[in-house]
Amino acid sequence: MNGFLKKIQTTLGIDGSVSNAEKLTSAFGGFVGIFLISWTSFQFTGASGAALIVPSMGASAVLVFAVPHGKLSQPWALFGGQLISAAVGVACYQFIPNLYFAAGIAVGLAIGVMHVCRCIHPPGGATALAAVIGNAQIHALGYEYVLIPVLLNTVIIFITALVFNNIFPWRRYPSSLMRFTDTPSLQEQKTSRVIEKQYIERALKDIDLVVDLNVNDLQQIFSLALEHAEIPTFSSTEIKLGHYYTNSKHGAEWSVRHIIDEAQHDDPEKDMVIYRVVEGQGLKSADSCTRTEFAQWVVRELFPTHPEDSA
Repeated sequence: MNGFLKKIQTTLGIDGSVSNAEKLTSAFGGFVGIFLISWTSFQFTGASGAALIVPSMGASAVLVFAVPHGKLSQPWALFGGQLISAAVGVACYQFIPNLYFAAGIAVGLAIGVMHVCRCIHPPGGATALAAVIGNAQIHALGYEYVLIPVLLNTVIIFITALVFNNIFPWRRYPSSLMRFTDTPSLQEQKTSRVIEKQYIERALKDIDLVVDLNVNDLQQIFSLALEHAEIPTFSSTEIKLGHYYTNSKHGAEWSVRHIIDEAQHDDPEKDMVIYRVVEGQGLKSADSCTRTEFAQWVVRELFPTHPEDSA
């Protein structure tokens, strides 16, 4: 029975791997983003109805708050996808008299241009479509539709995502602001089983599909999978001075510790490490424990994305 249910889940694409804390955070972020778009747009334009909020912003909110580290959620995808699609939609409405052709060409052309400009953002298709099949109020805007409401809405949701996602230590938006990665540096890769990026890039070209993960994300996933398969638990001998470790808990319990000093001893009860919390629960606090106790806390090692800034 369990095997059958697992097969159904796989077939339908059901993924239950996200923590409850992450689900609640995403939902609240979506509420905050759309609320601020509604309120601010009205203050700026006094508009109402469809011209107040482009409905595709609801889809953008799903991406930037539920998948903030995804490739399709990043700033260039958000701004490029929305603005390019808006301009394409207005042009199609104005130059193609048949509404059905205009709608189809607007969405298809928007997808093509987003591909060329490397800013695939799925809600952009809806933004282009709204410019064609929207009401008279949207049609009257002409190319102003690109600026107000689309650019205005995009700026609001971007600023909201920037502030909101960075409140939570396990989230960062844009993803380039992540301080730590699961992938070791090139020097440390020599002693770790890591699939090199060039092979991942070649694999992506082979399947010829857009994946909402960048090469770094995929490398981290492969690295973690190998780690979990081969080294299910940390030993005390793997805890080293100057390295960073995490408990991989979800939500408020997540933490990253940096080993800042040690007192090595043959007796495990006297073999001590001193650490500082650099991310998450207990931020900036310091404490000590035996190396064995620390190893029991650790789930995996992390590596600074910018080593010079992680002293």
